Amino acid sequence: MNCKLCQSVSNKIFSGKILNKYEIDYFQCQHCSFIQAEEAFWLEESYSSVIAITDVGLVSRNLSFQNISFWIIKKYFDYKGKFIDFAGGYGLFVRLMRDKGLNFFRQDLYCENIFAQYFDVTNQTCKEKFEVLTAFEVFEHLSNPIEEIEKMFEYSNNILFSTELQPRTKMQSVNDWRYFALETGQHISFYNIKSLEIIAEKFNCYFYSNAANLHILTKYELPTNPFEEWEKFNKKTFLVKILYKLIRYIENMMGKEKKEFYLESLRDKDYYAVIEKIKEM
Repeated sequence: MNCKLCQSVSNKIFSGKILNKYEIDYFQCQHCSFIQAEEAFWLEESYSSVIAITDVGLVSRNLSFQNISFWIIKKYFDYKGKFIDFAGGYGLFVRLMRDKGLNFFRQDLYCENIFAQYFDVTNQTCKEKFEVLTAFEVFEHLSNPIEEIEKMFEYSNNILFSTELQPRTKMQSVNDWRYFALETGQHISFYNIKSLEIIAEKFNCYFYSNAANLHILTKYELPTNPFEEWEKFNKKTFLVKILYKLIRYIENMMGKEKKEFYLESLRDKDYYAVIEKIKEM
């Protein structure tokens, strides 16, 4: 079997039983290490329920992705533009982002739109590209990744997406990684940094990643890696919260004599100024 990304030879690495009934093979590319399932004859059965009932993290995942997506869009892209959530499921992410003030729309050919009615891409009359396309928990479902990603780029020059990267330790069986999701059979494509870099090369675009589960493919070079900047932002925010809590505790909970002593110590070290500087960064 040839790799669906780079067309190099892919060798069988192990087998697994999906949907508790089909024994299928998994192949890994010798060049880019992309892992793909054999030709997926079972997908119609797998998607009898579009959203797997075992996906218990659907709500928490959307809540988590909204914060970093909003921050990246505000910092690196035109937040006044239009945005599209590709394969957006029930429309929960679109609803969350619209509630934050971003002009988001949903695209999904197979799932009912519950939370973002009237904000489907089919409701759009204007045909210009969207500023950013988001695609969360989509890439691992793609039967033909290159063809599907090409469709995404028709919507936007910037793709913000999630997919878990392969474990860094060598897997001996399909049971070594929960992301194979044997119970549903819907996950059939599995990436690492190298395979995503090859996708970026094919589309002549730039690639950024947090080296875990969030990534960006973009036609434009960004000034910094958004995920590294997000980590710095989170650390600064955490430090500010801790310092504020310390100061409030001293001011509100201690006896007068101890309070004056500790507050004076804080002022000597100028922690208030530290907080202000951190907030300005």
